[in-house]
Amino acid sequence: MAWGRSGWLGSPAYWSMLAATEDPADDYVRRDGCPLHHEVAFCILGGFGIRMEVNEAAHAACLSQGLLDPGRRPSAADVEAVLSTPLDVGGRTLRYRFPRQRSRRLADALRSIDDSPPPAATSRGFRTALMEIPGIGPKTASWIARNWLGADDVAILDIHVLRAGVAMKLFPADARLPGDYDALEDRFLAFADALGVRASLLDAVIWREMRSSGTRASG
Repeated sequence: MAWGRSGWLGSPAYWSMLAATEDPADDYVRRDGCPLHHEVAFCILGGFGIRMEVNEAAHAACLSQGLLDPGRRPSAADVEAVLSTPLDVGGRTLRYRFPRQRSRRLADALRSIDDSPPPAATSRGFRTALMEIPGIGPKTASWIARNWLGADDVAILDIHVLRAGVAMKLFPADARLPGDYDALEDRFLAFADALGVRASLLDAVIWREMRSSGTRASG
């Protein structure tokens, strides 16, 4: 793969330059010791179709009602009641897009980690355990592992990272998620290693840049 020049938008050299100048702490890794329940909720409430700002507002609303307290075990109806209430998003009143679907997923996940907390001895094992929870796939499980454990041996492959990878020919043009997740993750981790950048930081850099550059993809 040709590296190109750092001034070429989206080239490997461009991502290398951005990562080298990024604040190493600006990687979304939680450093406040928040309960796993909070992080699982944040990642389930976010993702495809949900803007980051709406995700943050929905998460804050659930926190304010105590629904994410360890051992609370809210029902899907409890969560849906909060997610169905209009949210204050930067001074605008917006509605959460998938209140019923995400309410069921979140209630099930919170009960699951109460009953059987995923072992955190290794980030890969932690992710595998999370993926046994209905509604949590490889991307969401990797997102939780990155944020909560600071994992650098997993990759959060969403539409933003996929498009960036295809554009720089890191990923094949016909790559698909989640079907090709494992193979694409291997390529992404090898790329981060070649750049000498933590995968958690590189993922954050690419996501922020693709999102702010006008790429119209939710996540």
